[in-house]
This record gives sequence, C-alpha cells and structure tokens, in this order.
Amino acid sequence: MKRLIPLLAALALATPLHAEPVTPPAAQASAMSEGVVRKIDTENAKITLRHGPLVNLDMPPMTMVFRVQPSGLLNGIKVGDKVKFHAEDHNGVFTVTAIEAAP
Repeated sequence: MKRLIPLLAALALATPLHAEPVTPPAAQASAMSEGVVRKIDTENAKITLRHGPLVNLDMPPMTMVFRVQPSGLLNGIKVGDKVKFHAEDHNGVFTVTAIEAAP
C-alpha cells in the first residue's frame, strides 16, 4: 500500500502525452486571422473578406461582409489585397477592429 500511494500521486500529476496545447483565452481574443479583400464600401465602412477560420469567433472559413471600426482602417487597403485582421462580435455585428496588408 505504501508503494501504491506515491505511484498514484505521480500518475495524477503527470501530463498526458496526448494532450493538445491550450491557447489562453486572451491570446484567442486578440488573434489575427488571414483573408483576401473582395470588396470595399468606404461610404458605409464595410469590407467583404474571404477569410480562413476566425478562432476567437469560432467561425469556419467563408466570405462575408464586416463593419469596420474605425472606418480609417480602410485607408491603404484595396480589393485583392491579402490581409491579416482581427474581428469581434459587437452585439451581433461582426466588426473588423484591426487590419493590415499581409506580406
């Protein structure tokens, strides 16, 4: 019995070999996603992006329209650009809050 207790303690503290790395929630919240600009509507501060998975929004790849806030983020971005961006859900409105041309 005395040998069994240290063994059980060691097993309880051991990290499983099959465990997947866990991304902290703060890192997920600020994660940048990749996309391609399909359309820009500067009058209404909207952008259409074909994007990969949006980890922080638990969203699969697709093409969709986002509101852009602040609208000045659209300066220097043009249709066809590959971009890195961050989107958030603001009361049901998907909003790009950061965007930059990808290298």
